[in-house]
Amino acid sequence: MTKVRWLLCAACALLAAGASARADLPPLIPRAVLFGDPDRNSPFLSPDGKRLAYLAPDQGVVNIWVRTRGKTDDRPVTRDRGRGIQDYVWSPDGRHILYLRDRQGDENYHLYSVDLRTLEERDLTPFPEVRAQIVKVEPKIPKRILIALNDRRPDLHDVYSMELPGGRLTPVVRNDDGFVEWGVDHELRVLTAEKILPEGGRVLFVRDTPESPWVKYAEWNSEEMPGTGFLAFTRDDRGLYLLSSSGSDTIQLRESDRASKKEKVLAEDSEVDVRYVMFDPIKRTPQAVRLVKDRYDWKILDPAVADDFAAIRALHRGNFWIESRDAADRIWIVGFDTDDAPWHYYTYDRRTRKGEFLFVDSDALRSVVLARMEPIQFTSRDGLVLHGYLTVPQGLPPSRLPTVLLVHGAPSDERDEWGNNEEVQWLANRGYAVLQVNFRGSSGYGKKFSAGAIHEWGGKMQDDLVDGVNWAIARGVADPKRIAIFGGSYGGYAVLVGLAFTPDLFACGVDRFGPSNLITFLENTPPYWRPYEGYLRTRLGDPMKDAEFLKSRSPFVSADRIEKPLLILQGANDPRVKKSESLQMVEALRKAGREVEYVEYADEGHGFARPANRLDFRARAEKFLADHLGGRYEP
Repeated sequence: MTKVRWLLCAACALLAAGASARADLPPLIPRAVLFGDPDRNSPFLSPDGKRLAYLAPDQGVVNIWVRTRGKTDDRPVTRDRGRGIQDYVWSPDGRHILYLRDRQGDENYHLYSVDLRTLEERDLTPFPEVRAQIVKVEPKIPKRILIALNDRRPDLHDVYSMELPGGRLTPVVRNDDGFVEWGVDHELRVLTAEKILPEGGRVLFVRDTPESPWVKYAEWNSEEMPGTGFLAFTRDDRGLYLLSSSGSDTIQLRESDRASKKEKVLAEDSEVDVRYVMFDPIKRTPQAVRLVKDRYDWKILDPAVADDFAAIRALHRGNFWIESRDAADRIWIVGFDTDDAPWHYYTYDRRTRKGEFLFVDSDALRSVVLARMEPIQFTSRDGLVLHGYLTVPQGLPPSRLPTVLLVHGAPSDERDEWGNNEEVQWLANRGYAVLQVNFRGSSGYGKKFSAGAIHEWGGKMQDDLVDGVNWAIARGVADPKRIAIFGGSYGGYAVLVGLAFTPDLFACGVDRFGPSNLITFLENTPPYWRPYEGYLRTRLGDPMKDAEFLKSRSPFVSADRIEKPLLILQGANDPRVKKSESLQMVEALRKAGREVEYVEYADEGHGFARPANRLDFRARAEKFLADHLGGRYEP
């Protein structure tokens, strides 16, 4: 087929796909623009501030690039040809970049380094079936970092000192006590450790020296546990910065004296938790905290940064954050997130208080029409105030629209936020209203809100989602006959529950790697989750003691109640939600004669990282939604 003929066929197909759509919708945004790899993102300054690293595609795979700041000598410094690199950090001396990479989504991350002078890449933890974690990189100690490995026991990580650049390991802490987190002082001494109790609480232990015994310092119960714990040492190591909700509904930033254990509240909010603290890298003191309400709300603690924040707010609209800074704390990289624009990055000079535009994460998004995201609030059936977001397709009135309920994952660690969400923009561009609900258990709203999710998977958490849908119907936004539920991980579980427990509410569902049977899900978590079993079982239920209850909340058991079409997508190597969760659901549905489409990606884990897989998934989901809700799709 000639190129001209192919283009004509493609144009005809696009016209046919959009023929039934509203003419006042903006043009279709290609999936490759929305879900292809970003042109560049995650910029980080070298310690001396002279170079800038960032992530960008090289031969179709995301790799690390480096440029001299202020120049255009950009070059890729890694050569990954698999799922791409997502996390990296500069070595303290600025000679190497360290990054983590797993194998086809198995989450057994190895720590690699690349020498920026020779471009030699090296696997520093070449141990099979071992998961590496970076514990601490201390800027003033250039030749050594701390890492953790589960090489001795798959369920527990020991701490090692690693010499750079060679990677020689020296044991630092042998973990026989079930510790899951480590606190390190400014001399790279491990002086705090945390463990999860069988009943789901968290205990902080402290010691005076690496040779001293561990002493219990603080404890948080299972309701207080999410988001609490040790944060950092004070500059003189005599105090601890903690995130704590003891005696408070919301998490506060506190300074605790190690000798007396007396605590002083440094930052708090009556509505939301303190979840992120910005520290001065030289003075080691808190400079500001970020509160996430409908949008970001910064609370300044150090007057020295007040003028900086004012200057940054004038650079660009939207939520902003400090992406990185040099060791002297003179140059900052600032990111901006706006609902209807790509992410913008600026270089900010604290001496002149001037910002210089650096780049956007997607050049193509600058020339397309994106929708606006509006915060919403409603009251649940039992009187709980819930927050969320509604995005209506650009050009359409908010009246009886086909609607997608988009459910976020990992309730105790995640919540939906305002900003440019590629999934939201994709769905809105195809003609759907997009509803996001921060149901009870979503992070950041205080411990009462979090505790409201205990034993409520498939219960009140799901009721909150249903109440959100009914709110959208009552407001006239959603067409009650054309509503889909869509999500991944916990969101995928919510999809299965929604179709099984409220079969008349949704027209269809799209589930990505969602648990279908809470008993088998809890019994098959990865080994490095075992220290968290007490917390998980406190939140969900115990497979031994609460078997009948967990069955009643498992959509697998009620597969025959599902009447509407379902698309299930799964990574074959997913260590968190095993593919057996999806397979048993598919088998039960097919046995009951129900309509289900199953797609498995052989080279993916808990999430789809390879561009080809991401685009394939979206293509299938887009056509599926168009078939059952009537929206647009790109063939």
